[in-house]
Amino acid sequence: METECIYWPHPTPVGIKVEEISGMENRSREIWRRMALQVYCENGKDGFREIGHFANGAPFLFGQTSRISITHTGHLLAVATLPKTPEANLSEFNPRTAMGIDAESLDRSQVLRIRERFLSESELELIPADSLEKNIIAWTAKEALYKAAMTEGIDFRNAITLEQLPEIDRKMNLPGAPAPVIGKASVVIGSERYDLHLYSYESDGCCVTLAFSPKCAKFGRNKQ
Repeated sequence: METECIYWPHPTPVGIKVEEISGMENRSREIWRRMALQVYCENGKDGFREIGHFANGAPFLFGQTSRISITHTGHLLAVATLPKTPEANLSEFNPRTAMGIDAESLDRSQVLRIRERFLSESELELIPADSLEKNIIAWTAKEALYKAAMTEGIDFRNAITLEQLPEIDRKMNLPGAPAPVIGKASVVIGSERYDLHLYSYESDGCCVTLAFSPKCAKFGRNKQ
């Protein structure tokens, strides 16, 4: 292969582990995606990891009790992982395991043309129509929140509410870097409303956003 996949595991300032695979731009998107997933599976700490999917489409690792969430765009694939939570049912929403990840290219201008489809009236006022970056953050946040909700058919536009956008962290984990700006959001599942947090960072020309419950299990810096 002219260009191999690059695998990079790293902790985030919010206590969620993310593993990224990029490269192989000379391959078709579908072939690259399959290769990236293979690289992820072969880089398991305790051996090969096999990915399955629950009935609602959410991914899981066979034989493991760690919540995962997967995203891919262009030639970047990222898998976010929480610590093991054997006390929780990973197939349904639980504040202890509520987490989702999404990524989008920062130059994806098409997002500006469809913002009315995924933003509510109040969100349209909150997020400037002329800011591509803020609309990209909003798009990835909504997608990540949808994954965190673990609920099919949830109203993407109105049951998932962005209250404060995060800012893109461009100095993640660098010594002396300022604390990231964390966003706030909520999701309505059935008759219950749950508060979630948002964290965004830049990787390989993409905005990557994590949505997570403040009550979810998290890694300590010495346990990543």
